Amino acid sequence: MSGPDERRPAPMAGRTSEAVWVEKYRPASLAEMEGQEAIVPLLRAYAAKRSMPHLMFAGPPGTGKTTAALALARDLFGSSWRDNFLELNASDERGIDTVRTTIKQYARTSPLGDAGFKILFLDEADNLTAEAQASLRRMMERYSTSCRFILSCNYSSRIIEPIQSRCAVFRFRAYRPEAVRRQLERIATAEGKTVSAEAYEAILAASGGDMRRATNLLQLAGTHADSVTAETLKEYATAPLRREVEGMLGAALAGNFRDARDRLFSLFVDRGAAGEEILRAIHAYLPDIPESVLPAREKIRLLEYLGEVDFRLAQGASDRVQLEAVLAHVAAGSPRAG
Repeated sequence: MSGPDERRPAPMAGRTSEAVWVEKYRPASLAEMEGQEAIVPLLRAYAAKRSMPHLMFAGPPGTGKTTAALALARDLFGSSWRDNFLELNASDERGIDTVRTTIKQYARTSPLGDAGFKILFLDEADNLTAEAQASLRRMMERYSTSCRFILSCNYSSRIIEPIQSRCAVFRFRAYRPEAVRRQLERIATAEGKTVSAEAYEAILAASGGDMRRATNLLQLAGTHADSVTAETLKEYATAPLRREVEGMLGAALAGNFRDARDRLFSLFVDRGAAGEEILRAIHAYLPDIPESVLPAREKIRLLEYLGEVDFRLAQGASDRVQLEAVLAHVAAGSPRAG
C-alpha cells in the first residue's frame, strides 16, 4: 500500500511551512497544472484512456516537465502509482551500463496490479552518451508492451533521431507571466503572506517563465517576512528589481557611463546579483524603452549583442567585463551619445 505522502496532497491551508515550496505545491494531478494548455489536455486524454505511447518532454528548466510526468503517473495508476513508476536522472548515470542494467531490469519485468504497463521517467535524457542512446532505442522497441518511456530534456536536438521518431514529442514553453502569478498568489495565500504588486513584478521579471525559480524566490523572501515587498526582495534575494535596471540603463542612455557602471557594481557587490540575472533583467526591460530614448534599430543591435554576451557568460567569461560592455553599447546607441 502507498503511504500518505503518495496520495493527493492535503489542501494548501493544512500543509506545514517548513517544506520546500516547489515540492510542497507541486500539482498532484494534471487537472491542477497551470499553463501548457497545448500539452496538458492531450496528457489527460492518455490518462483517461489508460494508454500512451513513449513520450518526450522538451523545453527549458522549470516549465513543468517533471511535474507533468509525475501527475500523469498519478492519474494513470492512482494511489499505487509508485509501484509502476521509476524516475532516473541521466545526469547522474549517463553511460551505457545504466541502460543495460538498471533500465533493462526495470523495463523487462511485468507491471504490478491491474496496470497495463509501467512508466520509466528518464530526466535530463539529453545527457546520455550516443552509445547509451542507441542501446536505449533498442530497449524502447523490445519492451514497449510492458514499459513506456518518458524522456525529459532541455535540448531535443541532442537526442538521436531514432529515439525521437519513437516518441510523441511535447515541447514545453516558458510559462506566461499570468500563469506564474496565479500560482504565486495561491502559494502566498496558503502561506499567509502578503505580496505587493511590485514584488510580483520583480519575481516575474527575474524568473523569466521558470515556475521553479519564481517559487524559490517567493519562498526566499517570504521566509523572512509575512509581507513581501520590493524592499524585502532587495534585502534577501539577489534578483535585480526593475527600477534598479531602469536606473542603470537610464544613466547609460543619458550618456553617463560612469554612473551606470557604479550602479552595475552596486548590483554585483551590494546585492550579490549574478551576471546572468542582470542580463536577463536588461533583456526583459529593453522592449519597454521608448523609441524616442532608444531607436528600434539600436534595440535590435543591442538585442543581438545581448545574445553574444549570454553565450560568453555561459562559457565562463567575466560577469563584470561583459556587463560593462553591454552598458557601453547602450550608451553608444543612445541619441544623446552623438
